[in-house]
Amino acid sequence: MINTTYVLECSINGKEIAIPVPASKRMSDILRDDLRLTGTKVSCEIGRCGACMVLLDGKPVNACLLMAYQAAGKQVTTIEGISGGETLHPVQQAMLEEGGLQCGYCTAGMVVTLTALWAKNPAPTRAEAEQALCGNLCRCTGYEGIFRAVERCGLSIKREG
Repeated sequence: MINTTYVLECSINGKEIAIPVPASKRMSDILRDDLRLTGTKVSCEIGRCGACMVLLDGKPVNACLLMAYQAAGKQVTTIEGISGGETLHPVQQAMLEEGGLQCGYCTAGMVVTLTALWAKNPAPTRAEAEQALCGNLCRCTGYEGIFRAVERCGLSIKREG
């Protein structure tokens, strides 16, 4: 087996990086092990649970299915890059206020996915939120708090607009 090292050049949370990694290394492992961005969780490792969700050029993707070379030249945003420093993103704030999390394991993936939805449609319907979250699994909340958070974000936009 040939172990080819590849210099991954991309943007992670707005910061340009160049890091030598095996070309076949998964982005979830690069984020967690090499860059110490541990907010991206690893659970199923086959793209079914959504715990490892990141934004790749603004679109949600499972980092466990994203190989290093696939991120070359792209913008990768993790949960650590969602908030504005000390200020929570509106999706994060709504999840907190509406009880959209319990154990927290799936929360990062949910927030990343909902952030992409919110950027595209700041006032999604429940059906649109359900469709967006079809790749994210939560075993604790029953989803109602998550959907209330989606509604809260939409209502705050309508009040501001």
